[in-house]
Parts: sequence; structure tokens; C-alpha cells
Amino acid sequence: LKVTAHFSDGIKRDVTPWAKFDSTDASIAIVDEKTGVTEVIGFGQGAITAWYSGRIAIARLTSPWLNKIPTEVYTKAEQTNLIDQYVIAQLRQLNLKPSPTCTDSEFIRRIYLDVIGVLPTTKETRDFLANKAKDKRAKLVDQLLARPEFVDYWTYRWADMFLISGKKLRPNAMKAYYQWLRGEIAKNTPWDQLVRQVLTARGDSMENGATNFYAVHQEPETMAENVSQAFMSLSINCAKCHNHPLEKWTNDQYYAFANLFARVRFKGWGGDPRNGDGKRTLFVTARGELRQPRTGKPQPPAPLDGQVINDPQTDRREVLAGWLTSPDNPYFTRSIANRVWANFFGQGIVDPVDDLRVSNPATNEPLLQALADHLTKNKYDLKSLMRLILTSQTYSRSSTPLPENIDDTRYYARYYPRRLMAEVLQDAITSVTQVNPKFANITLFDGSTAKTDFYKDGTRALQLFDSA
Repeated sequence: LKVTAHFSDGIKRDVTPWAKFDSTDASIAIVDEKTGVTEVIGFGQGAITAWYSGRIAIARLTSPWLNKIPTEVYTKAEQTNLIDQYVIAQLRQLNLKPSPTCTDSEFIRRIYLDVIGVLPTTKETRDFLANKAKDKRAKLVDQLLARPEFVDYWTYRWADMFLISGKKLRPNAMKAYYQWLRGEIAKNTPWDQLVRQVLTARGDSMENGATNFYAVHQEPETMAENVSQAFMSLSINCAKCHNHPLEKWTNDQYYAFANLFARVRFKGWGGDPRNGDGKRTLFVTARGELRQPRTGKPQPPAPLDGQVINDPQTDRREVLAGWLTSPDNPYFTRSIANRVWANFFGQGIVDPVDDLRVSNPATNEPLLQALADHLTKNKYDLKSLMRLILTSQTYSRSSTPLPENIDDTRYYARYYPRRLMAEVLQDAITSVTQVNPKFANITLFDGSTAKTDFYKDGTRALQLFDSA
């Protein structure tokens, strides 16, 4: 491989001898770290990264399987929407044969567990199997998206990302935080509006539950790190001490981003999850800067790859929220689209889902971009994205492997079996045995336990406020 650097003065230079190379998947291709000599050793789509002067470039590699698949397998493959178009196109490149559609009994169990986290009842299953309508699967999708259990399931799913936990919050503050999130999901608040509410939250932690996002994070640095991780799937932690070794983010960019939160202040509860009432008031001061330790001077506040904020009267978080939720932000939309996809397939198109760096490319880049574009077009309505995924043929494929796709683990030639979430499994056991568990204790961050009386008999695991 050859690496060419393009400098700001217009000069182009071969910098291969000074570049550092790495493979994103050593099961497909390996590369000499210093010379860039690459050897393809497996099948699939991989990439080689080259690092030079704080910049990363990627060379993508396609190594098709040796299967002999007739062209008509792909041309005649049923395609419901754009997801199937991009998946089938990639399977064709890789000589992977798509598995057939799963049975109705498989589909109803799968979609109930994936969308609302409960097993279908005997009656629901029998009615669905007896239904001869061609559009019964699409209608079932819409029915489940409207069920109250949908709100339980997705509140619990997103609560994990928002760090709603008794390990970090006092009980009443945690309850207020959870109820705020649940209310927004019940209203189907667009994702960009929901995130904006969190980022710009002010006031009493009991009256405005969203302010508890800042109760979980005590310093500007941790606020910045968790906003980046939760809403852009970017880990910038390594740039706190030095330029990021796996990404383009510099030490200066880290402190510019963290300085956006330097004026966030609190009155009241100090943050210990073992003591106090959890009541605090969040406000923003007109002064306050975070110093860059390397220089001893404040780093001018700016979003990642964004413009410096010069207006001293502006709540910097307002500028951050506008930048973050803009359709032009390449990370925000792709991050949530990838997280939703992972819920239904057990893995992200970028995996892990919270690692959206340049050097961890998507397994199907056109597909991920198409999902992000769909979300933008539909004004960040997550149900619209879910409906697109759930009505695709890709989601409806059988999990039984064929000889021509048995080695596929990431290109969606078939549906991949996976373990259930612990809460979903607990509720499934409860529904079958009709024996309700009691949720009477939480585990604190230091390993100790505390009693809780929040939960009445009959509460399902997916209805818990607290992941602890």
C-alpha cells in the first residue's frame, strides 16, 4: 500500500515510509506495521488503516467467498425496502447466499422479544399463525410499536445509556430522571429534541428529571466524555493526556470540548449515592473556564471539529446542542441509527456500538449511511427507523445457516441467534411460571445494598426504574 499526504500548500508527498499501518480485522487481512505490505488471509470485507501526522486513511478490501452462487439468486431475492437493497448488494459482492424467510412462529417470537421484550401469549401466537393476510407481519410491527410494553422496553434500553442507576443517584432523583425519560418515549419525542433537552437542562432535579444527567457527571471532563460516548459513540478519553492514538482528536480539542461545560454549577446534593436526598439545582454562571494543563491557559471552548464560541453571554451548551443535533454532524445520526440496528440484530453495523471512530469502519458503509439519511429525512423519529428495519426481508431471514453462508457472522446473510437481555429473560420466566419476583434491594457502587419500596408485587423487570 502507498500513502500520500496532501499538505495545505498544495504539495503531495509519498509518506509511506513514515506511516504506521494496522488491520481492522486480522481474520481477513494482515499488514506489516511499517511497510504496508498486506496479505489477504480470509473472506469478507476488511480494511487497512494508515496513520500519519495525526491523520488516518483507510483502504478497504473485499475478499469474496469461493461459493458458486447463480446470479438469479440475487436478482430474484425478495426486497422490501432500501435495507434489503444494500444487504443483497453486499452479499452478491461476497458470494454469500441469503437464507430464506423464517417461519411465522419464529417471526412472532422474535419480534415480540425484540420490540417489547415479552413473549407472545398462546392466543396471540395462534391468531397470528391462523391469519392468512399477506401483510400480517407489517401490521404486527405497527401493533407492537403502539403497545404500552414498547415504552417499558425502550425506556429501560435507553436508561442504560443515560446512566439511570441507583449506583450513581439517590432514589427520588433517579425516579425523577426515569419518569422524565419514560414520558418522552411515551410521546415518541424525536431523538434530536430529547437529546437537546438533556444537554441544556436546568433547574430542580426533582422537577426536571433531565438535569440528573449532570448529577451523574461531576466535572467538565466527565461531562464531555459521556456526552461524546452516549450521543456520538466516540471515546475521547485518551485525548485527555495526549493526542488520541487511534483517532484524529487532539489534546487541545479535548479541552476545548470539555470547556463547554465549565460553567455548569449546582446547589444542593453533592453527588454521593449513599447519602442525602438527591435534590439539587442546576444553573449556568456567566464566568468560569477549564484550563488546559499543558499550557496552563483556558482552551477556547468549541465542539469537536466545530467553531470556537466567542459570545461570553451564551450558554455554551446551547451551541453544543445545536452543533450536536445538526444533520450535518456525521456522528450523531449514525450513532443512534447504529444503536437501534444493534437492538434487532445483536450487533451494530459498526461494532462495538459505542466505538464509531474512523479506524473502526462499518461492515456495510452504504447501509449505515442510508439508515442515517432515513432518520434525518423522518426528523429523528426512531419508530420510523424501527419500522423500516422490522419490515425488511433482512430482519425476517431464518437463523438456520446454509452451506453458502455458514461462515457469515456480520453481513446478515441470515439472522444471528443471540442471548436475551437478563430483564427480558426474567420476565419470560415470570410469564410462564406465573411466579412474580420481588425487587426489594438495590446494589450501590461500593457493593453495599439498600432497601427500596418503589416496586409493588407484579412489577416486571423491564418496568424497574433502576438497573442496579
